Amino acid sequence: MRKVYLDNNATTRMREEVLETMLPYYKDIYGNASSIHEFGRLARRGVDDARLKVADLLGAASAEEIIFTSSGTEADNFAVKGVAHALRSKGNHIITSSIEHQAVLNTCKFLEKDGYKVTYLKVDKYGIVDLEELKRSITDKTILITIMYANNEVGTVEPVEEIGKIAKERGVYFHTDAVQAVGKAPFEVKAMNVDLLAMSAHKIYGPKGVGALYIRKGTRITQLLHGGHHEMGKRASTENVAGIVGLGKAAELAKKERSEEIKRLTGLRDYLYKGLTTNIEDVRLNGHPDKRLPNTLNVGFKYLEGESIILNLDMEGIAASTGSACTSGSLEPSHVLTAMGSDPADTQGSVRFSLGRDNTKEDMDYVVKVLPPIIKRLRAMSPLYDEKGK
Repeated sequence: MRKVYLDNNATTRMREEVLETMLPYYKDIYGNASSIHEFGRLARRGVDDARLKVADLLGAASAEEIIFTSSGTEADNFAVKGVAHALRSKGNHIITSSIEHQAVLNTCKFLEKDGYKVTYLKVDKYGIVDLEELKRSITDKTILITIMYANNEVGTVEPVEEIGKIAKERGVYFHTDAVQAVGKAPFEVKAMNVDLLAMSAHKIYGPKGVGALYIRKGTRITQLLHGGHHEMGKRASTENVAGIVGLGKAAELAKKERSEEIKRLTGLRDYLYKGLTTNIEDVRLNGHPDKRLPNTLNVGFKYLEGESIILNLDMEGIAASTGSACTSGSLEPSHVLTAMGSDPADTQGSVRFSLGRDNTKEDMDYVVKVLPPIIKRLRAMSPLYDEKGK
């Protein structure tokens, strides 16, 4: 049976080049990067080199603006909680969107219990925030705007540059969760007026268990983890040297191949969508038709349950998802699609295909061959489809 992996927004397969770069740090270069002897210095050299590569990928002014973390979730928590606590004397108001990842949404909800006020901006039917509502929401108590670069479920890309400009003009810090966008979109944090940016290695063909937070020089932030003087005194904990080296290599490759891969994935994504809409009735695109990640296709199949579609695809060797891997198993409809105004019945029938560097045109052809009979069979059993007189 053919195997087709189309869940790259959940995680990616680590590249061989990344693994090969990491292996020496598990075997021979095993020192603690904080130790001053040769074993430690060799480990530190690997960490420093990785910091330079991540800074280069993001367009940071210096490597010292990169702090390594255990994940994108930790990076988001560090950014939001760190700024909130550092600026508590200035204000207690945070602005975010209604379609953020749980790493941001649940952090904001946590801070609300501690007396912070949070504004959750609405989005339009494509998932884009209203910049005028953003401007109206800023008060003299606003200390942080946290809006994701691109949505993990539907792929919609937010107007990050415009948000950064508004934040700078109003003297408010701007954090963006760019976990899904790094490697799939051009980056220049200096030009975008981003003060803090979160990323994760396993979304760009690196290892799980390591991420990074870009912190613009001069940004006030309180530590999330306390202990030793690691990561320039901003994050205590012995560094995951091998993981960090892997992230550095993944970042280097992402920067080198980004332009061509964006073109290739966009072509495959659109080819798949055309094939599905040509062969299946009542297919709805979720997300913006143009302002969207090149690898993400979220489509709704009316009158059906997305979980049933996913299970049937799995039996044919195709891996896809109904949305964020972090909400897998939840019976609640997608908060992203709900915020975009999708009908609950339609929301339940949505499937996300997220492409990666290993995918080919033949993979797309296989999906287009396998999926129509599945949809036809499931709709034949659906009372909602029967009610429509189909």
